[in-house]
Amino acid sequence: MLFEALGIVMRPDVLLAVLGAGFFGMFIGAIPGLTASMATALLVPVTFFMDPVPAVASIVAATGMAIFAGDIAGTLMRMPGTPASAAYVEDSYALNRRGKANEALGACLVFSAIGGILGTIVLSLMAPQLAEVALKFSSFEYFWLVLLGLSSAVFVSSSQPLLGLVSLFIGLAVSLVGQNNPTGAARYTFGSVELLAGVQFVPAMIGIFAVAEIIRSYTKPAAQSRQVRVSGPIFLSQISNLMKYPLQALRGASLGTVIGALPGAGADIAAWVSYAISKKFSREPEKFGTGHPEGLVEAGASNNAAVSGAWIPALVFGIPGDTITAIVIGVMFVKGLNPGPMIFLQQPEMVYAIFMIFVLANLLMLPIGWLAIHAAGFLLSSPTRILMPIILLFCIVGSYSINNSVMGVGIMLAFGIAGYIMEENEIPLAPAILGLVLGPMVEKHFVTSMIKADGNLLAFFERPIAAVLGVLTVATFLYPLIRMVMARRAYARGKPRSTNSAPKLK
Repeated sequence: MLFEALGIVMRPDVLLAVLGAGFFGMFIGAIPGLTASMATALLVPVTFFMDPVPAVASIVAATGMAIFAGDIAGTLMRMPGTPASAAYVEDSYALNRRGKANEALGACLVFSAIGGILGTIVLSLMAPQLAEVALKFSSFEYFWLVLLGLSSAVFVSSSQPLLGLVSLFIGLAVSLVGQNNPTGAARYTFGSVELLAGVQFVPAMIGIFAVAEIIRSYTKPAAQSRQVRVSGPIFLSQISNLMKYPLQALRGASLGTVIGALPGAGADIAAWVSYAISKKFSREPEKFGTGHPEGLVEAGASNNAAVSGAWIPALVFGIPGDTITAIVIGVMFVKGLNPGPMIFLQQPEMVYAIFMIFVLANLLMLPIGWLAIHAAGFLLSSPTRILMPIILLFCIVGSYSINNSVMGVGIMLAFGIAGYIMEENEIPLAPAILGLVLGPMVEKHFVTSMIKADGNLLAFFERPIAAVLGVLTVATFLYPLIRMVMARRAYARGKPRSTNSAPKLK
């Protein structure tokens, strides 16, 4: 079976499809606003003229490349291409400002490939078992998982967790807009028909990072000493990272695969949770956000492992793990590849071929990513007066193309101004995007769970997996408070007593 699958993958048309789609996905992902989902959607019409294996191979290659490519603009321009890249953009951009863009992008590239390969190994060995676990997740488990993701805002806000919570609540408040809620009621739309669909997080992310950075480049040109040239070896410095952080890479890939296997989760939640866990268990948590590669290693491995993990429910049960696999399932049905349990019995060579394509795509990510990094560094070193209008044009195109609506451009501009104001007041930006992405999910799963439990809050702890996630989430939220109280008590015990009265004479 393996040799037959290898013969299928090594055909010239399959290899050309992987190579061409890899360059296409790298280009789309590197532009702020043009996401991996958009790259997949744009490839669908092309796949109609392909055989089944090249069609699936092109989507696999484009997806993995686009997820990594979001790190390029985030590192060089502080404009993350995907919500997953926003989780660790402060560290990667700080490394760039210190002249270490090659180390930052090298870590993102190498560990994205490692995470993708490890995720593929788990996909090939444990797909049925992980799919069974994923099917046991109900609204109770998803509620705790999403709430655990929201707790990441406290940890990713390096020095000021209170301002991180302020930013998180700004994102949660914006997520309430529209009809995208369990009741279907229009909230905070102010009579606007366009806002009935809510505030799309892609235009918001483009605005809060990219447009805010463009505004800053004109209002404070002296402070914007951009360092975008990528000089020095990209892969050599990753040998030390691999020897120093092997546990982090393995932990990020494992967590990303598990989270990716949960329908509706995906690379975004995986990257945020992995970055927060990396900081939580790090020996140097104070360095996170200042240009520390440890978070890049773990979160970078996690987001590409989640891409592989999302295929577990798609292949085993025909249930899409995210937006991309939903598109893939449609393509597979058109091509006569019916995903589900029977595909492992009737067409096992095709399943093995898909696994090999994942490995091939992640290996090709290294040379293609190397070319993309140097090309981006060369292009982005252009003068600000030329570069910024071009970037703004791409931002407008990306925001408009989400729903083919001018409202997307308006949201982008509004969040650009808001992002600039927030940064001027030292309010971190990343938690706001986290709240906007996860806000509708936590509300939906909470209301659904309350309806199931007839208002009984104890039902959130009755199921085994929900109880474990619930205790972990509550402990995560209470830990900073408990630590602060214990520190104050220790300080009070060690403080010398004051002597206000004169000593008594014997």
